[in-house]
Amino acid sequence: MAAEQIEAAAERMREAGQSEASIRQFSFALEKVLSGEETMIPSAELEPAPDVPLLESLPDVDAAAVLERLAVIKLNGGLATSMGLQQPKSLLEARDGRTFLEIIVGQTLALRRRHGVRLPLILMNSRATRTPTLAALERFPELRTPELPEDFLQSMVPKLDAESMLPARWPAAPELEWCPPGHGDVYASLLGSGLLDALREQGFRYVMISNSDNLGATVDPLIAGHIVREGIPFLMEVVLGTAADRKGGHIARRRSDGQLVLRETAQTPEEDAESFRDFRKWRYYNTNSLWIDLEAIAARFADGGRLDLPVIINRKTVDPRDKSSTPVLQLESAMGAAIGSFPGAALLQVPRTRFVPVKTNDDLLLLRSDVFRLADEFRIEPATEDGVQPFVALDKQYFGMIDDFEARMPGGPPSLREAKSFVVNGDVRFGAGVVVRGEVELDAPGDGLEIEDGAVLGDG
Repeated sequence: MAAEQIEAAAERMREAGQSEASIRQFSFALEKVLSGEETMIPSAELEPAPDVPLLESLPDVDAAAVLERLAVIKLNGGLATSMGLQQPKSLLEARDGRTFLEIIVGQTLALRRRHGVRLPLILMNSRATRTPTLAALERFPELRTPELPEDFLQSMVPKLDAESMLPARWPAAPELEWCPPGHGDVYASLLGSGLLDALREQGFRYVMISNSDNLGATVDPLIAGHIVREGIPFLMEVVLGTAADRKGGHIARRRSDGQLVLRETAQTPEEDAESFRDFRKWRYYNTNSLWIDLEAIAARFADGGRLDLPVIINRKTVDPRDKSSTPVLQLESAMGAAIGSFPGAALLQVPRTRFVPVKTNDDLLLLRSDVFRLADEFRIEPATEDGVQPFVALDKQYFGMIDDFEARMPGGPPSLREAKSFVVNGDVRFGAGVVVRGEVELDAPGDGLEIEDGAVLGDG
């Protein structure tokens, strides 16, 4: 029976024009699930990762020499529908009137000019983000790198009928029969698109991969020099955990063989939920910024190979808006989980300034506020002396969607540089020049609350 299901899924992917590398990777994931292989990672099988080097402890390098063989890939497949977006998240204003994409392009061009290197910027798009993103890039013809594409497409994989495990069918909206396979797909798509070979043919040896919504994830020559000097095949940037990271993916070491692994919430048994949230024990948290030797990737895929990525199973309905529609499984993998497939993989502890992801409008408020500034060469930097960010929690009903969020702050975000926490409950509208100090929690009455221009909230 398993052979039938695997072949049916593979055939559907071929019909849809998916690469053989992506088909192999998905078939392997499906085989794991059908065989009953455990997808959970119990705490008993893990121990905390050992101490890792700090970015600031790395020695100086010849920046031009180490960057000349480096390319940059930004994951750009998301529409951030949870924020109410109908466009690529990277085309949303990040701060100072510039989009995420404009800032990323600015960072890249600045590094090229400073060090005299090629430094290609390549986007992994989805079918939903490709056209508008490439249209936006037409404003930057100087960004193009000869002999290399501006982007490549992530794969799409079939949703599986939860009962039969065959590809789900939904004639009313056939596009809902498909889903993205998670950002762990970047490796198979690199190969299947031909980009892996193209980069190697053009003399590139290393790649930095990060999310387009994390503007702190810039190219640092010290990290590039570190992986070259130490011969590291796969390096993950990590940050020390805080209470805010308790739901994030942490790094641990597998007791059986000492290999570093990434554990996500969806891979944690229910009885280990409390252990998973112990950020002091697990310490190091994934930033989704990776530095990888292209030769190591090529070796893993040689002769029809694939990566042994842990499978994340998401249980949904084929039409997510119709809970009565066919129950399905969506098989995904995490990009950082590849750390378990590379012997010699390493971690590097980086400061929080390199980890500024925007997943919600709470994050966007911080990024747009005076807690950060857009510095020279398009660097996103903390604007406070200690670099500590306040806790922000906006009412999801009134601030969760981008249009609602922006409509309630027409004069711009409140000043948060003197704030420790900022919690908003209910329908609150802010005038221009509002200042938040110390710990502030607002509770709006049923008819809403108006904060006047120049108001100072809290006393610090």
